Amino acid sequence: MRKDIHSDGIPVLCESCEVRHRGLCGVLEPDQLVALAKTSTKHKISEGAELIGDAERIENYSNVLSGVVKLSKVMADGRQQIVGLQFAPDFLGRPFRAESDINVEAATEVSLCSFPRSAVERLMKEQPELEHRLLQQTLKELDEARDWMLTLGRKTAVEKVASFLLMIARNSHPNGQAGRQSLSFDLPLKRADIADFLGLTIETVSRQLTKLRAEGVISIENNRHVTIGNLARLEACAGA
Repeated sequence: MRKDIHSDGIPVLCESCEVRHRGLCGVLEPDQLVALAKTSTKHKISEGAELIGDAERIENYSNVLSGVVKLSKVMADGRQQIVGLQFAPDFLGRPFRAESDINVEAATEVSLCSFPRSAVERLMKEQPELEHRLLQQTLKELDEARDWMLTLGRKTAVEKVASFLLMIARNSHPNGQAGRQSLSFDLPLKRADIADFLGLTIETVSRQLTKLRAEGVISIENNRHVTIGNLARLEACAGA
């Protein structure tokens, strides 16, 4: 009989984890959680540090506990394109792939819980729900990638910037959007990276942020801290 995930026997490492129930580990039996915790380490990564390099052999997987991770691909001539962002409680890594095909970097200070690739792949054989949870995340990322293709291909500059802000707001407050009068967060990317992510120039990004601020949709403090006074207005600006 399955034990409840809240029952006794949960490792100390996992008891205070704020993303455990929403993330990959939420489907594990307590004894499986104990086994995984024995091989796990929690650690903080400084902003700008590389987590995984392109073509680097994958030895470990991680759960993102806090912060934002930047995924990018680099062309042979050095040109870079940011292809995605990951937030808590996203799973960082690609099971059944020996090498990474992207660069993974800490966009902000990031807290990770990491475990050996072999431990996760062993648990996947024992616990079908683990594979199911990974499939759910993969499909979520696929849906987000399709939405982002629409953003990049068809939306105006102001809609792109508003869509970016909306994405950050939703991931910064995953459980607390409904009914809130305002949402606040720090921009996880510098202007140059936002421009790269949106396919715009730095000047265009700055102009659109100024426009949204002038219209009262957002306020910005210290060039990075954003407050959204009305989420519905931002959604309208994003064409959502």
